[in-house]
Amino acid sequence: MNAVPDLPGLADALERAAGKPIVVVGDSMLDHYLMGEVSRISPEAPVPVVRVGSERHLAGGAGNVARNIAALGAKPILVSATGDDDAGGMLAALLEREGIEALLVRDRTRPTTIKTRIIAQNQQVVRVDRESDVPLSDRARQGLIDALAGLVRQAGVVVVSDYAKGVIGRELMDALRAAVAGCDPKPLVLVDPKPANAACYGGVDLLTPNLKETLEMAGAWGVARESGPRGVLRAGLALFKSVRCRHLCVTLGPDGIALFRTPSDVTHIPTAARRVYDVTGAGDSVMAALACGLAAGLDLLDACILSNYCAGIAVSQVGAVAVTRQELTGVLLAATPPAMERWL
Repeated sequence: MNAVPDLPGLADALERAAGKPIVVVGDSMLDHYLMGEVSRISPEAPVPVVRVGSERHLAGGAGNVARNIAALGAKPILVSATGDDDAGGMLAALLEREGIEALLVRDRTRPTTIKTRIIAQNQQVVRVDRESDVPLSDRARQGLIDALAGLVRQAGVVVVSDYAKGVIGRELMDALRAAVAGCDPKPLVLVDPKPANAACYGGVDLLTPNLKETLEMAGAWGVARESGPRGVLRAGLALFKSVRCRHLCVTLGPDGIALFRTPSDVTHIPTAARRVYDVTGAGDSVMAALACGLAAGLDLLDACILSNYCAGIAVSQVGAVAVTRQELTGVLLAATPPAMERWL
């Protein structure tokens, strides 16, 4: 097994990531939170009545990845689309307020995605989605492609944040691959995938599905679902064959991360979470920390360890949060190195 991870060294890497440009392309959305308390059941139906005490809006989806990258000290450049509506204007204003550089193409053919979460006593009661998952208009898609061609030359890492809301598709991924091929050195391409678009990700440097997505994508290629490490290994090997990614990082929720550096080199990293209040946005935190670690020059295993501690902080808080560099550094300096093991 590898040497004991140098956690103070990972904290130092966060300093090296400061100001590094990271392009984020994908589905942005407006996260809407209604926070309150439940003290009774409705007389109209057997449902809780939430008395709202506060309300807030945040950039979600790819916007949340960008927020997390900025909070960790790097420089995100967000490339995404919104509807031509008030929600799109609010999303643009939120990103500007947080100092995040964003190129948001407005598409009049579809609305801005809004996810409303109603939370009571620190627990999510219900989520209400207003969205369209139809592909972008040709004009909007071309606008994103034109922007990417110039922006990827500025970055050492490109993050694709796919929520299957119409931004990511074969044409955009083909254009991204062409833009990356023309760079020297070539930026790393990391993809947080959705099974519906699995055929689009061929040849990317790193795929970061959660366990459910991994099993779904493997099942689409005829691999039977199986529980435990053996099931993760079989599904992971199927993704290497079907998607042809260079590396694979499967997030396992309470069971941590399985990192496939190659099909025959798999390391299990146990979870760093001590308590779990809300898993909203945890995958965005993982991706942001991975991108920052790789932009700072960490190898893939150390970047995954860094992201594991970042996710542990994110799930201990309510709602999608942007973990700060100071928070993550404090945890790394106080933590015990994880007891990793080989799965192959």
